[in-house]
Amino acid sequence: MGKNKNRNAVPGEEHLLLPAHPNAAIPIVDTHTHLLSTFSFYKSKYPDGKHKDVFEFLRAMYAGRNVKAIVDVWCEAPVQTAWKDLADSALTAQNREEKWGGIDYWFVMGALNFKSHEAKLYNDDVETSILEAMAHPRCVGWGEIGLDYHYDNSPREIQQAVFTRQLQQAVKLGKPLTIHTREAEEDTERILKEVVPANHKIHIHCFTDSPEFAQKLLDYYPNLHIGVTGVVSYSTNLNTAAIIKQMAATPEGLRILLETDAPYMVPSNLYETLKVVKGRLPLCHTAMIPWVADFAANVIGEGWDTEKIMLRANESARTVYGI
Repeated sequence: MGKNKNRNAVPGEEHLLLPAHPNAAIPIVDTHTHLLSTFSFYKSKYPDGKHKDVFEFLRAMYAGRNVKAIVDVWCEAPVQTAWKDLADSALTAQNREEKWGGIDYWFVMGALNFKSHEAKLYNDDVETSILEAMAHPRCVGWGEIGLDYHYDNSPREIQQAVFTRQLQQAVKLGKPLTIHTREAEEDTERILKEVVPANHKIHIHCFTDSPEFAQKLLDYYPNLHIGVTGVVSYSTNLNTAAIIKQMAATPEGLRILLETDAPYMVPSNLYETLKVVKGRLPLCHTAMIPWVADFAANVIGEGWDTEKIMLRANESARTVYGI
């Protein structure tokens, strides 16, 4: 009983501040994180925590961790108005230094109700709000959007209609796409190929579907990249590791983006470093990216190390999002 109790206990807040990684000299670019959700998780698990707002939390967690840039993801309908406050706070270099600790803040926006995937909430008002966000100088893409047949909380025909509608708008604007797809391979592939030109920039976020599906998309879209989160390290998921290894063996090599999907997906291999931690960390954050790269490098093996994975992923971030 005592062992299970320790495993379920929330570790002290101090353990969220990670030790320096051996590859700390390589800049970290997190191409998919949910900042307000991460801070909300933090406050729910540590109600008496020392950080009073998202800026304090971020500066503390990432100080000295060489975090270069983050892409914050807004995907709820109706659209949260807080997006503008955060985006406006990153407009100038001075503000980014003072508020963000020198980190480049970027964001994407779409409509995919994250907790319930309620595509039925999408309407003209939501689209108008997203279009307003697209014009902001810190907006680098439309997403996350897509199909989720795992939960099926919205009828599939509605999910498909909303997905198609947003793809059409993003293509019209020339905005890179952040795609969420889960257990919807045939419909995702069909709709993308019907609507999105072959040269469009695409980020398939937190990929966990079949390697065969990934390869079809990679073959058709030369500017498509596969998002890799801490889920690559989970024993319940073999697909992500398989597509990484498969890509590394091709002449084109790795077209990956490193991401956290924070506050979710704490890399399981992180605990090899945090040996003194009792229990499991209650949230993920951007400073964990090097451990995602560690696992990816171990999957591929000879010829690839953590540094090479991170540098390649940073090149991909420039290709897809221009950051």
